Amino acid sequence: MQIFLYTLLFFHHLHTKAEKTICRKLGDPKYPLLFKDGDVTIGSLFAIHSKETLPSFEFTKKPQFLSCSSVNVRDFRMAQTMIFAVDEINRIESLLPNVYIGYRIYDTCGSRLSSMSATMALMNDQDFTAEDHCNGQSPIHAIIGETESSSTIVLSRTTGPFKIPVISPSATCECLSNRKEYPSFFRTIASDFHQSRALAYIVKHFGWSWVGTINSDNDYGNYGMAIFLKTAQEEGICVEYSEKFYRTESENLQKVVDIIKQGTAKVVVAFISHVEMGNLLEQLSIQNITGLQMIGVEGWITAKSLMTPNTFHVLGGSLGFAVRKIDIEGFSDYVIKAFWDKYFPCSERDGNLSQHELNCRKYQDLLFLKNYNEDVPEERYLSNVYKAVYAIAYALHNLLKCKEHIGCEKGMAIKPHQVVEALKNVNFTVKFGDHVQFDSTGSAVAQYEVVNWQQDLNGSIQFKHVGYYDASKAPHQRFVLNIENIIWAGGQLEKPRSVCSESCPPGTRKAAQKGRPVCCYDCIPCAEGEISNETDSNNCKLCAGEYWSNAEKNECVLKAIEFLSFTEVLGILLVFFSLLGAGLTALVALLLYTKKDTPIVKSNNSELSFLLLFSLTLCFLCSLTFIGRPTEWSCMLRHTAFGITFVLCISCVLGKTIVVLMAFKATLPGSNVMKWFGPAQQRLNVLAFTFIQVLICVLWLTISPPFSYKNMKYYKETVILECSLGSTIGFSAVLGYIGLLALLCFILAFLARTLPDNFNEAKFITFSMLIFCAVWITFIPAYVSSPGKFTVAVEIFAILASSFSLLFCIFAPKCFIILFKPEQNTKQHVMGTFSKSL
Repeated sequence: MQIFLYTLLFFHHLHTKAEKTICRKLGDPKYPLLFKDGDVTIGSLFAIHSKETLPSFEFTKKPQFLSCSSVNVRDFRMAQTMIFAVDEINRIESLLPNVYIGYRIYDTCGSRLSSMSATMALMNDQDFTAEDHCNGQSPIHAIIGETESSSTIVLSRTTGPFKIPVISPSATCECLSNRKEYPSFFRTIASDFHQSRALAYIVKHFGWSWVGTINSDNDYGNYGMAIFLKTAQEEGICVEYSEKFYRTESENLQKVVDIIKQGTAKVVVAFISHVEMGNLLEQLSIQNITGLQMIGVEGWITAKSLMTPNTFHVLGGSLGFAVRKIDIEGFSDYVIKAFWDKYFPCSERDGNLSQHELNCRKYQDLLFLKNYNEDVPEERYLSNVYKAVYAIAYALHNLLKCKEHIGCEKGMAIKPHQVVEALKNVNFTVKFGDHVQFDSTGSAVAQYEVVNWQQDLNGSIQFKHVGYYDASKAPHQRFVLNIENIIWAGGQLEKPRSVCSESCPPGTRKAAQKGRPVCCYDCIPCAEGEISNETDSNNCKLCAGEYWSNAEKNECVLKAIEFLSFTEVLGILLVFFSLLGAGLTALVALLLYTKKDTPIVKSNNSELSFLLLFSLTLCFLCSLTFIGRPTEWSCMLRHTAFGITFVLCISCVLGKTIVVLMAFKATLPGSNVMKWFGPAQQRLNVLAFTFIQVLICVLWLTISPPFSYKNMKYYKETVILECSLGSTIGFSAVLGYIGLLALLCFILAFLARTLPDNFNEAKFITFSMLIFCAVWITFIPAYVSSPGKFTVAVEIFAILASSFSLLFCIFAPKCFIILFKPEQNTKQHVMGTFSKSL
């Protein structure tokens, strides 16, 4: 217990001692460049000078102050805008009626060292007395600045723990949108998240798929380029090279220039500040690197310092996003009159001339702007400063509960963190029509102009407004471009092309080149049966079953249909021989009919001969059913007609063979065999043999009939219309039965070959059956191996060949005797040899 009490007493002693600590500033105080006291004070950091000269550090005497040079007109105009807005608010009775706003404007000289020094000066009161104590309160209520993202990050990190609101008019780094790291940061400009994505959209819009990128090696450039690269990848844009450099890195800059010079990309996206752009432009001009379409950002695209006749040959035609140009009413006159008369510290001289010169030495280089305001219409960030001052004023208006004609509650102690909360809720419209409201990240709505570097007829360079981007609108209305008003790199009227590989036309597909970005590819023709009907197709599409690719491989067309037709040469030849065979058979029948009473006709069983001739005619004609477009009925007809007619034909030949054989046997003593092979029996045999084939065909047609079939397997590009057998067993039974009868006929004819020559035709039947069997034996492998319509042609050839063999082998000798040897057409001659043999 005693230990606990001692501990409490010890901490109380320390706290009491700390409260009595006297504040002492180390070093000389840093005073603002421009200031004015007020009830509420707004601090500001601007790089009014862009170059800083460090003093010599000899460690023998106290270091001198840093000296700044090279006036930065843009930031000086921002400082003037701030004073203009403060003066305007102080005169408006409705906003802060009885509260006077003061300001402290520090010059950072474009240096982070001076920026940190100025930040410390803003956060601490400069006038201390010996009795002053640290009260922990900031003398300012808000800070406007800085103008660059990296410096703003340093400022926000420094002031963040003290919850002092910082409003930047031009720091666009997306990193500043992180409310966890920068809870007190606001800006009256949009985050680079929108600008970076819009850059990718504009590149995509113009069809540039092959670009180079350059960015400043700082927070502004690195974060902005990271967002662009991510969006570019999503949009299918390829980056040939992505380089970065900082303004002081001359060697790295030279490397970047060499890479640009060696690159093939005609479009370069430059996400850099105007300082780095000036360094880059100098090197590009020295090496005369021209013809590049530069795509820029608000950091440099409207920088007047870059706009010279000597640099236009490099940057002419540049295209990019710029902060909207807004005219602040009365400001252009204010910067040449009222500002210098009322608010510039050295406008009036006091009695002590030497002291006046000493105090005003640091302002001397600003005096050349006293009567100059031609740059004011082109300054694009001034309206952001104006809106930032008014945002603070409206926040104070809400905190102090100001009312018109009544005033504000001046007795209230306003703390910076209260201003932070009030800024989150400001919602107002300034006099030039812009609506001011901060989003959840503390940023303003993204609104950009698209500008194009163009040269007038008189040689002056202008920033031509050719479109806009407004994130507050619907997605399809955000981006608008007037392409016809754009002048491209090199003064060209035609849009440049920047692709790694030319577009693949329809009929080809893209094939990525190994080890290169996806935009670098070869155009490979689509394979047979595949098409691509779009430009830059990644894959070829396979045509559906009955379709095939055309010669250009850009359209699927119906496959060529193949079947043995009557109009083609092969079909015509087969029809010709079919009709020739049928005609010859008819002529033979006619000849035999006219000579039916002659011995040679009578001796050879004229009834079976005429029936054989009839069946041969059908055999010749049935081949016609195999020609033409296959249909369901033609497929069933061709095979059944073939099977039945051939069995009828072979049955007749078999009957003739049996009759010849039995006739010879009947001449033997005691033989009574011919009574079993009379005309009635012969007709019955033929009918019986044929009926069996009819039965086989009926069963085939009933169980699994042939049908029309589109064969797309043999030829990929052709549909073969053919007759599927339906049942292979059925077709085999038909052919097997024909073969069985032919084999039986051949055997019987072979046995009868030794009969007298003048008496019978057995040897002719033997020869015809030999040819018949040879034809059909060779038919089987030829049928199986022949493609498409040639399968049908082989079958027709087999039908015609076997039919002609029967016709010529059996009937040609008889016709020869009838026509050319009539003297042998006698009974004596026919029976002569047989009589001798007896």
